[in-house]
Amino acid sequence: MKDLVLAIDQGTTGSTALLLDAQVNVVATHNVEFPNHYPQPGHVEHDVSEIWTSIAQAVAGALAKAQVSADRIAAIGITNQRETSVFWDKDTGEPLHRALVWQDRRTAPRCEELRAAGHEELFKHKTGLVLDPYFSGTKAAWVLDNVAGAREAATSGQALFGTIDSWLCWRLCGAHVTDPSNASRTLLMDLDRCDWDDQLLDILGVPRACLPRIAESSEVYGTTRGIGFLPDGIPVAGLIGDQQGALFGQACFDGGMAKCTYGTGAFVLMNTGSSKVYSDNGMLTTVAWKVGGTTSYAIEGSAFIAGAAVQWLRDGLGIITSAEEIEALAASVPDAGGVSFVPALAGLGAPHWRPDARGLISGITGGTTKAHLARAALEGIGLQIADILNAMAADLGAPLKELRVDGGAARNDLLMQFQSDVLMTMCVRPRQLETTALGSAFLAGLAVGLWDSPDAVAEAWAEDRRFTPGLSPEQVADKLAAWADAVSRA
Repeated sequence: MKDLVLAIDQGTTGSTALLLDAQVNVVATHNVEFPNHYPQPGHVEHDVSEIWTSIAQAVAGALAKAQVSADRIAAIGITNQRETSVFWDKDTGEPLHRALVWQDRRTAPRCEELRAAGHEELFKHKTGLVLDPYFSGTKAAWVLDNVAGAREAATSGQALFGTIDSWLCWRLCGAHVTDPSNASRTLLMDLDRCDWDDQLLDILGVPRACLPRIAESSEVYGTTRGIGFLPDGIPVAGLIGDQQGALFGQACFDGGMAKCTYGTGAFVLMNTGSSKVYSDNGMLTTVAWKVGGTTSYAIEGSAFIAGAAVQWLRDGLGIITSAEEIEALAASVPDAGGVSFVPALAGLGAPHWRPDARGLISGITGGTTKAHLARAALEGIGLQIADILNAMAADLGAPLKELRVDGGAARNDLLMQFQSDVLMTMCVRPRQLETTALGSAFLAGLAVGLWDSPDAVAEAWAEDRRFTPGLSPEQVADKLAAWADAVSRA
């Protein structure tokens, strides 16, 4: 009986395997962390062999927890950290260089050159993106320009390029593919056609021969073969970028529905249906998914650091010993005591787009304690999201009615209440917070007929708790003004 879907959620700091049954119950999950590498300031890299090991361990762990055989897996869905990218040799599978992580800022000078050459509007119109080191295109160009033999190998098709979904799919089933949700994050794909754009490839100097085929987000790309930790013959049938996966897993199928995922970073996506919405306020236009020949679009704002700020308080400053401690510590004081924490540890994303910004803590006095720092860190995460959603509201000409929240930090009641307060909007948390993996599992199950339509996703979505705004407009205005002042200093 093949009645389970395996979702592989390959993230920035770890890999999660999730098993979902045909009744849309989560049977088991298992997460395995792996290291980030920081060869110099602003450079962030992954060793893909460490990623692969973490995936093998995560899958084995989930199967062991569920006490089920891998023979019951009907399909595999992949969701991934989107802009992280890698070149590898098509015969040996060996990477040409470590993967460059989405947080990596080494291509900031190249982005500045492209802006100075007058290319910003062209890229925005064709890709919906801004020229920022965040995206994969300039990462690909850096490897081609800086790794000996890379350009020749890529031009001949000997070296293959891809975001982590492409690399994982290739390792699992030998197919060199991606989907539009990931391809739309590369600076190389035309949003209208969902295909690589020759003009953009030429500007960035990336040869088409090394690029994957852009498939749909839900289709059978191939079947597993010779990977050891799973039997041969399982269809790999879903590909979606992590944030779009969470939008799908949150059942945000209608235009105007929005979610925020609080992970290493925090990411707000709003479904805009079949319409592309271009932003005048620093948001991105992106593909949500392509299913059954229909492309759905979204508008997005990204905060590069969210949960990573809590990790920094734990690992960098040592004021907590586990991430879970921060809520009680922050709740031990009534407010942040005038302290502002701008968590720009990897620059500022939307709506500011300042890769040169750096983290800042201001307002410290002799009475400041670690509890005030903890509270300011949580508030800094929430205030970043307020910046993004206020910019989205300006683009769309209407305030958000409701925000669906997920990700690890969405478990933090203090943060979620503060988020609702500063947005002056209802925040709704589902019972299942692993929505990113759920999205890819649903897409894979749809491709092999385990479910007939996305209605099964909407019916399975269940609310855990609603957070209702509790601050006055004047209190919110004061907090936003203090935040804007701190951001200007960062």
